[in-house]
Amino acid sequence: MANYRDIRIFQFSQSERARKISIWAVSIGLLFFGFLFNLWHVAEQQWFDTHQRDTESLIIGRMVKSRQDGIFSVGGLTGAGIADIQQKWITSNQIDNQYSAYLNGHSFDKFSPYMSQTGGQGIIFSLFDRFIPLSPQIKLWSFYVLTALLSAITLTVIVGWFYEEFGGWVAIFVVGSAVLSQWLTVFGKNLWWSLWAFYLPMIVVLYLLKRHSVPSNRQFIRFGLLIFISVLVKCFINGFEYITTTLVMMVTPCIYYAVLDKWRRHQYLKWTLAAGIGSGIAIFFSLIMLCFQIGAAKDGFMDGVGHVLWSFGKRTYAEPQDYPEVYAVSLEAGTIGVVVTYVNGIFFDLNNYLSHTNTFVSDFLLKIRYVYLIALFMVMSMLLFLRSHKMMAKQRQRDIALIWTTWFSILAPLSWYVIFKAHSYIHTHMSFLLWQMPFTFFGFAVFGAAVMAWTKSKRD
Repeated sequence: MANYRDIRIFQFSQSERARKISIWAVSIGLLFFGFLFNLWHVAEQQWFDTHQRDTESLIIGRMVKSRQDGIFSVGGLTGAGIADIQQKWITSNQIDNQYSAYLNGHSFDKFSPYMSQTGGQGIIFSLFDRFIPLSPQIKLWSFYVLTALLSAITLTVIVGWFYEEFGGWVAIFVVGSAVLSQWLTVFGKNLWWSLWAFYLPMIVVLYLLKRHSVPSNRQFIRFGLLIFISVLVKCFINGFEYITTTLVMMVTPCIYYAVLDKWRRHQYLKWTLAAGIGSGIAIFFSLIMLCFQIGAAKDGFMDGVGHVLWSFGKRTYAEPQDYPEVYAVSLEAGTIGVVVTYVNGIFFDLNNYLSHTNTFVSDFLLKIRYVYLIALFMVMSMLLFLRSHKMMAKQRQRDIALIWTTWFSILAPLSWYVIFKAHSYIHTHMSFLLWQMPFTFFGFAVFGAAVMAWTKSKRD
């Protein structure tokens, strides 16, 4: 009898492992091919082919400059072969020249560094470019493959957490939300954005808290150290892009486990303090590094400090008269209007698959907007909460924790739209991405959990 039970346990574990591997394989495959080729036609093809090509060209420019004068020339900053990128942004022809210079082995007569980001991804790709003995065409393509694969794997790690916590169907809903997001699709392989780095701190917190639900003081120190490393990597790879969203996203798992494990106040304060200190030191070191980089490109460390302060002001709430007209308009914009713009953004466009002559149908029914998702997640949260009272205590606590976490996670995108209002006002061609950090993931998890809960109730 004991042998038979051991066999059954072994078979169950093998079956569970196979299901987990299947979820991971399907998720990585769907996301990777979507990010690399837009294979599922989630985004309009021309948009996919050209989205953020201007910022990506700064990575290409860094590789040309590295090949020409060394990887750490001009402080290792990204940039373009033009006179002054700070005064006038790079044009379409200049973007094409960047790629042409890299692919054809040309050099720059002049180089203007972009000084608002450390440009670690440019340094890393420059190292790859130097040591990989292949043609520039093959190397550039391999960089796209690597970036798309890292993005797909990173999001799949998050999907894997949902699978372990809530099961296969909820994980499928989360995978589906990632695959159908046109914003994740157009950012997924971009060399500048390196999408995977944004999610790294949250993943560290997700799995550390899952493993240590009742931590010791030593684990708090370990937690803070891991936060420091992950935030430092994020800042090195893609700078301070969407940093408030990254930090709120990072602590989102704390809400889930605080509700699930019924943390006491001192536990929550310790976790928060460890996260705050770890991320704060990482950001401080990154700022110091950026100031030194700018100093190397200009006339010293204090030039770096001045540029950082100026850049922060133009993105937030500085006095409009202190900045050029293009920034003054954004500084004068209303915060509520900016938030409304992003709430009305499009998550998924069915017009890519269907055609309809009625303008109302094509603009408001076939375009799935974030405001629709917010309303949907509200309804599903209520349905899941109502159904949770009839579930076993452990599952009920998980579902309630999921609901709390979902509505906390909406603060991640809102933090950027509100604090960096001026930046958000200008960059409506890209900042809709923030809804996927990680609000839509948790929202679709609530959707899936509610559907499964009520489907099960009908069967019972």
